[in-house]
Amino acid sequence: MDFYEKLPNDVLIAFYNEINQNIEKGILTKQMYYELGLIFSVMSRRGISLRKPIDFDDVIDQDTMENFIA
Repeated sequence: MDFYEKLPNDVLIAFYNEINQNIEKGILTKQMYYELGLIFSVMSRRGISLRKPIDFDDVIDQDTMENFIA
């Protein structure tokens, strides 16, 4: 997660958009949603909210995500 914390907001948002678009195109698996979860966590601490993909909560186990972030 340190990687994401070091990125400026605009780069982090662009990175989020790229991952999300590649998931929608089928280029990346939904397992990449864990990466999006890390980005959400960093952006939330910065006071910036991002739109989660519609099926984010269906794909991601929240307990696993919280352990992953910790």
